[in-house]
Amino acid sequence: MRPEDLLQPRPEGLYSPAGDFHIDPMRPVRRALVTHGHSDHARAGHGAVLATRQTLDIMAIRYGADFAGATQAARYGERIEVGGVGVSFHPAGHILGSAQIAVEKGGCRIVASGDYKPGPDPTSAPFEPVACDVFISEATFGLPVYRHPDPLAEIGRLLQSLALFPERAHLVGAYALGKAQRVMALARAAGHDAPIFLHGAMERLTDYYVSEGIALGELRPVRGAAPAELAGAIVICPPSAMGDVWSRRFPDPVAAFASGWMRIRARARQRGVELPLVISDHADWEGLQASIRATGCSELWVTHGEADALVHWALREGLAARPLHLVGYGEEEAEAGGTGAEAGTGEAADAAAAGTGEAAVPEPGDADGPSASRKPSP
Repeated sequence: MRPEDLLQPRPEGLYSPAGDFHIDPMRPVRRALVTHGHSDHARAGHGAVLATRQTLDIMAIRYGADFAGATQAARYGERIEVGGVGVSFHPAGHILGSAQIAVEKGGCRIVASGDYKPGPDPTSAPFEPVACDVFISEATFGLPVYRHPDPLAEIGRLLQSLALFPERAHLVGAYALGKAQRVMALARAAGHDAPIFLHGAMERLTDYYVSEGIALGELRPVRGAAPAELAGAIVICPPSAMGDVWSRRFPDPVAAFASGWMRIRARARQRGVELPLVISDHADWEGLQASIRATGCSELWVTHGEADALVHWALREGLAARPLHLVGYGEEEAEAGGTGAEAGTGEAADAAAAGTGEAAVPEPGDADGPSASRKPSP
């Protein structure tokens, strides 16, 4: 079977004509396979959704229990027949429950990776390379300039600032699903045992991580906290909340931002970030290369991000390669580019559902934001 007969790009997303299903579709479809819970990949309204149990749980938290007509949970490594096509889910290392989806028929195997990162992360199952003929990769940080430092070293910079400015709250902007919980876990791993305070939009998803056995230490809501409690504390909030009226309760706060985009210092200055923390849940340039090589694939398809650069590298490596020109992905890291649309959907919805009144405010786009091949929203 030719790869194009097994998976092909459609306006609604990747589609398998052989199995009659979509992977991470961007509009409601009859049957969807979902890689992970970020809202640019996991959307409500499908007839049926197949995903890991944790991704299904996260979708229910974000969209309500009736987010799809029917759901089915897949275990990592389990082979499931969908319309005559064999599919299996494998850890992607991106966030809790994230998966690569392998599809196989007629001796051809394609792996759709969704978003992924190699390397250790206490909040997600580690990335596992899957042997395949065609690997479908993101390229969010698909340029040589993007080389992510050790995340524990970045957290060390945050703790050093806390020690230097014990009278100032440290507001850490982080995406509500995945990044926020990883920052908390990294702080604990670095020896920070003081309470960490949460914006209301962080609470439900963080509670879910804790219920899944992710150790995050003592957590407290910002609402109701006395100013003395917040002095010298780490406060995790949506990036857009840092410039909102919500942030005015903190006297002289240190503005920090956890994102791979903070590798570009101009972005940090543009957003008024005093303490940029280069912490990403996506593979950097070298991580992309190593992950692609580890699959042993002969062909590479690139869904979103800096597709041209990654395709050029793959061609030089002797792989067949092409961009798919899919739009709609890249939201959770792109928020650092200043668009913030997810703050007006997922994060705001989380806060509203929690009754906090702490919904983040959407922010305008920015000229230094995501590339045209990436979704022009967070």
